[in-house]
Amino acid sequence: MNLSRRTLLASAAATPLLTGGGVVLGAGEAAASPAKLRGALDYGLTKLKAVAPGITSFPEITRFEKWTYVADGGWIGGFWPGTLWLAHLDSGDAQLRALAEAANNRLAPRRLEPRDHDLGFLFYPSWVTAYRLTGDPLWRDGAVDAANTLIQRWNATGRFIRAWGRLGTPGNAGRVIIDTMMNLDLLAFATEQTGDRKFIDIAIAHARTTQTHFLRADGSTPHVFDFNPDTGAAIGPNTVQGYSPTSCWARGQAWGIYGFTTMYRRTGLREFRDTARRMADFALGALTPDHVPVWDYRSPLGANDVKDSSAGAIMACGLLDLAKATGSDRYRDRALKILDGLIRTCLTTNSTRAEAIMARGTRNRPSEDGVEVSLPYGDYYLYEAILRVLKPAQIAKAIGL
Repeated sequence: MNLSRRTLLASAAATPLLTGGGVVLGAGEAAASPAKLRGALDYGLTKLKAVAPGITSFPEITRFEKWTYVADGGWIGGFWPGTLWLAHLDSGDAQLRALAEAANNRLAPRRLEPRDHDLGFLFYPSWVTAYRLTGDPLWRDGAVDAANTLIQRWNATGRFIRAWGRLGTPGNAGRVIIDTMMNLDLLAFATEQTGDRKFIDIAIAHARTTQTHFLRADGSTPHVFDFNPDTGAAIGPNTVQGYSPTSCWARGQAWGIYGFTTMYRRTGLREFRDTARRMADFALGALTPDHVPVWDYRSPLGANDVKDSSAGAIMACGLLDLAKATGSDRYRDRALKILDGLIRTCLTTNSTRAEAIMARGTRNRPSEDGVEVSLPYGDYYLYEAILRVLKPAQIAKAIGL
């Protein structure tokens, strides 16, 4: 029997959740304590050890609480091995490492395919993390291959990385999306490993184009900005994932907070830190009291619209990084409140069927494709955010903080 979204939300609000350690998480607690965070990780580890041995492809989205898959990884293929690497980092479980390596290997063909901008999403959580944890040059060299593939999408006239569409085709040739801010760290890694500045110079230029054209006066952003691909002239904002070109898609805003903070950390350029701060301040001001983002901060349904737990997990990571970049405890405090909201209301602990760790994700609300589902990047960034709090030195080694 399918329950209505209202019934599901009412049930989630009324029912206390049990972590893997059996600790009741009451709805009145305002910030995630170390014990609560540890309980969520233990729950995730138990789930992964039960589910991961049977997975030989790339989880993309859940249908009726079970993973469905995309054979070549789509744009999300890096998050499954990435989650396994982080779970191995936390637990030391050798089987999880073996499964992470096998998943990494399945991604290998994609490092040479310039079909879209998603090379950072694919190879940073997977191959870069594997190299940082193991020192195996196979992973480093493959990640540098992916960075070389990514810069084939660089439009030197417009000073942007083309998001979508195969090279040489006219469709989407001038389309830039906020998500690409998350792919720039792969370029920073390539410069770090090779000494060649072309990678980081492209990353800096793309970030500057993004902050110039995406950032509104109030710190919000659209999902998309279009340019004339031949002249580089600005056309204007648009959206695919957001409610409208003038709205603010919550996951895109989270990508920007995380991505600009990372670019500040890699370059020391304060303009990127300041941009991340403006984006964070807008998003924090738009959060509902439960601290779990609505899928679009300007949805006409407001606080009554569906949530996107993945946006919350990504944002928590970015805020924890931004707290260190700015010296402001306010960002860390709000990140802990977001994590508390995710643990209280979004873990899959009330289900015996669920294969994922976190529910209440939204993939594409405008097309009604994936609403109230689990998403692999939601699980990945929840793991990353919690490890940033509980094991900062270990996660710093894994992802290069």
